[in-house]
Amino acid sequence: MPRDPLDSLEEKIDNRSFTLGVIGLGYVGLPLSLTFLRQGIRVIGFDLDLRKIDKLAKGQSYIKHIASRDLADHVNQGQFAATSDFSRLGEPDGLLICVPTPLTRNREPDLQYIEATGRAIAKAMRPGQLVVLESTTYPGTTVEVLQPILEESGLRAGADFGLAFSPEREDPGNASFGTANIPKVVGGIDARSSLLAGKLYRAALERVVPVSSTQTAEMTKLLENIFRSVNIALVNELKVLCLRMGIDIFEVIRAASTKPFGYMPFFPGPGLGGHCIPIDPFYLTSKAREYDISTRFIELAGEVNSSMPYFVVQRVMEALNEQGKSLKGARILLLGVAYKKDVDDDRESPSYKLMELLGAKGAVVSYNDPHIPVLRPVRKYDFGLSSTELSAANLAAADCVLVATNHTAYDYDFILAHASLIVDSRNVFNGKETGGKVFPA
Repeated sequence: MPRDPLDSLEEKIDNRSFTLGVIGLGYVGLPLSLTFLRQGIRVIGFDLDLRKIDKLAKGQSYIKHIASRDLADHVNQGQFAATSDFSRLGEPDGLLICVPTPLTRNREPDLQYIEATGRAIAKAMRPGQLVVLESTTYPGTTVEVLQPILEESGLRAGADFGLAFSPEREDPGNASFGTANIPKVVGGIDARSSLLAGKLYRAALERVVPVSSTQTAEMTKLLENIFRSVNIALVNELKVLCLRMGIDIFEVIRAASTKPFGYMPFFPGPGLGGHCIPIDPFYLTSKAREYDISTRFIELAGEVNSSMPYFVVQRVMEALNEQGKSLKGARILLLGVAYKKDVDDDRESPSYKLMELLGAKGAVVSYNDPHIPVLRPVRKYDFGLSSTELSAANLAAADCVLVATNHTAYDYDFILAHASLIVDSRNVFNGKETGGKVFPA
């Protein structure tokens, strides 16, 4: 009697002789690959970006918080290989899908990358593999979208191959939590898939949190990010009110944070950025409409957060007006394009919207970001700019310096000394004697 292919897979996972495939080598897939490599697991990385493949073949990292020397060691030892040849997807025993899940222009879920990846896997799939989707999506995607595509291979999920969902949890730049020690939620299409996925992740991660289904795991990720989106919207709205009332919202947050229970601090800013919080809530609102449910609370939070770049631009206009200047023709030096401080990740950054709005009103916009020397074309924007040197002359030449990202690399005393006007959307000058140069936003 032929041996059950999933029994063979479980044996490989148990004795740590399995090969892992990671599809999508971005801010999720590359750290995940490195985490398994550090535990002696062989990894094959898949990506369509030939520039990434070329760099990885040379042991070079293209993500700031991943050191090239770590990658180079694993490449030289033959533990890690990166390829754009998706016909090799049958080689790994476990396949982790870490591809983007953006929104369409109408803010509807765009699953084209998941679907294309599923079709590529189906062409190469063999019995005894485990497929885990990590890309953030709405509840039901794994079973309703991915599983039927994979089963076009002629193999059956749960019998010939395992299938699970495990939401990515990455926080670039976080010194305390990385891929290895962030608890990993895992839900399979059946008990066996859950068991296999849990065992696979335990080979490299400290803690696995099993849940009852793929739908539960998918919803868990959305709850995490909707929780943040709603609370950020709350403090953004309160910031606008407090500015009107002459109250320092950051002082209020600090005071509230002294309460040892029932409160968690969130901080306002110029808008939401990153690959999760601006996008993920809309995956749930779209799915909810299938059940005749209007997620008004979530949508309202999205509206508030989306309005913040407009509010910041209005504050720039008011600040210039106080100096007798117009925004049209004004030279605006924007500090920080990364979506949060001290990272080189500019996905969905509110800085891009700020630059678009300022340019539309006739301002001459330049930027500085020590982590992003050149602005690459992104989903909606292609400014074709390079980072301006943060010199005394360039600061003095700007009619307004707009702080959009609070990188710790900036010398804020130097900026304050040489800029004539600063609009601060990140509260970096709070408590400093600014001589009336700083306009909060």
